[in-house]
Amino acid sequence: LSLCMLTLFILIETAIKTKGVDEQTIIQILTKRTYGQRREIAFAYERRAKKDMISALKGALSGSLETVILGLMKSTAQYDASEIKASIKGLGTDEESLIEILCSRSNAELLEIKQVYKELFKKDLEKDVAGDTSGDFAKLLLALVEAKRAEPSSVVDYEKIDEDARALYEAGVKRKGTDVKTWIAIMSERSVPHLQKVFDRYKSYSPYDMQESIRKEVKGDLEKSFLTLVQCFENKQLYFANRLNDAMKSKGAKEKVVTRIMVSRCEVDLKKIRSEFKAQYGKSLYQTIAEHTKGDYQTALLSLCGGDD
Repeated sequence: LSLCMLTLFILIETAIKTKGVDEQTIIQILTKRTYGQRREIAFAYERRAKKDMISALKGALSGSLETVILGLMKSTAQYDASEIKASIKGLGTDEESLIEILCSRSNAELLEIKQVYKELFKKDLEKDVAGDTSGDFAKLLLALVEAKRAEPSSVVDYEKIDEDARALYEAGVKRKGTDVKTWIAIMSERSVPHLQKVFDRYKSYSPYDMQESIRKEVKGDLEKSFLTLVQCFENKQLYFANRLNDAMKSKGAKEKVVTRIMVSRCEVDLKKIRSEFKAQYGKSLYQTIAEHTKGDYQTALLSLCGGDD
């Protein structure tokens, strides 16, 4: 074990054992490290204290802070998998969380989530999603979970772009009713750069852009899913910035959404989310978190956020 990890282990152990728990030290150490480093600290803890660090943290922390810290002790894929599991187990499905995760993750991320889901829960993600959703909404989510999206190609196929744009128009706005199957196929199988060009081309066929068309054609969870997909294709980090802003400013602030985005994206694209947030709202994500949260939870989120832009 490196001296550095040993020092961090001692600091964490002391923080957990202190009367009244020293949350500040725990936050400082764990939010400022990568997942790999957090695993090393946990490993040192296990070897030295002969105890599981995650159980020790569970015992020492509570509430929103506990949720953040325990989330950080999982890999991104483990965290996503457990968030999906939480949104489909028990009574009623948390469709919003399911949509946010499944519609915003890349092929590589989805493949890893599926693998980890099976390891953690001894179940197939597809089966669980199918068992908990229905109709076209289920069909769309299952198509996404298959992770069959084409990878970006260096060749731009203008004919295919035109064909897809026309197919989307003819399957929706142009006809009575919506041929959802065509929409699902195109939006779950084409590469992101291709779809960006398709949506652009789409405007030359349809009087409405893609997002307006979705709002006119479908409702409920299906509408939310298609909108999330399109927003992520166009600018994923802006999608997350908007989600964060809405969650913090909504009545009964949606803490769960804020926690999930901060924890799941902190090692993926949080810096970019921060700059999109600032550009969109003229105020930094840091200041917005400071305004809408409090206590140790606030300290942890601000530390994850990093700088004030």
